[in-house]
Amino acid sequence: MKKVRPKKNLGQHFLTDLSIARRIADTVDACPDIPVLEVGPGMGVMTQFLIKKPRPFKAVEIDEESVEYLSRNPAFEALFSEGSNRGLTEGDFLQMDLTEIFGGRPFVLTGNYPYDISSQIFFKMLDNKELIPCCTGMIQREVAQRIAAKPGNKTYGILSVLIQAWYDCEYLFTVDETVFNPPPKVKSAVIRMTRNQRTDLGCDWSLFKRIVKSTFNQRRKMLRVSLRQLLQDPLSLPVPPDFLTKRPEQLTHEEFVLLTNAVHSSCVPVGAQASKLGA
Repeated sequence: MKKVRPKKNLGQHFLTDLSIARRIADTVDACPDIPVLEVGPGMGVMTQFLIKKPRPFKAVEIDEESVEYLSRNPAFEALFSEGSNRGLTEGDFLQMDLTEIFGGRPFVLTGNYPYDISSQIFFKMLDNKELIPCCTGMIQREVAQRIAAKPGNKTYGILSVLIQAWYDCEYLFTVDETVFNPPPKVKSAVIRMTRNQRTDLGCDWSLFKRIVKSTFNQRRKMLRVSLRQLLQDPLSLPVPPDFLTKRPEQLTHEEFVLLTNAVHSSCVPVGAQASKLGA
């Protein structure tokens, strides 16, 4: 069969190493007995190992040529068996209603994610965190390092705080650029994010996200400065004296919770009413 042409506009870099594809596919085994959804199967290098696992499996692919390739390849016939717990959907994962994928059942999210939309995929994961107890896959190494980074690390940022609030993050292994067609200009990495035991963050989630994004957008500035875009008088916040002299990369997610509650209970935000702070 004619192979799929990698498309630059879709960020396609097809993995060619079967041993690595199998290792990535096996990362879903940390969360057994629930369905698996693969994003961007391409020519099915990971799919061939995922469909052998005894659980419901579906895939979503935005590229029409890849969908046609998979539908005509006998190796993926199981994806199109009528009445099975398997299936391939042509569409944009970012636009999908995830409650409809497996009838509202939780599932593992996995894939060789396009570099340019991986952060958007993980933000969608957070919006659907009750449906996704485990997310694995391959992304740009820099993004993987950022997700797994701890406070005080220069790579610690927005993704680190927001994801680690709800997930335990593991940087599993690095993947060299030579095992892709075409080779990307950067190295890749495989990660796994597993929902922690937290059911309540202890603050308003919308305001938490707003504060994290606002402060990291001025990450070199102390909190007493970066919070001025949200508050008329950050120095009036009921927090320890030295708290506002810290920079955002020094704060744990628990400290961001403390900060969120302090902001919520205190000042009127610039240009808005206090009741609308978390909007």
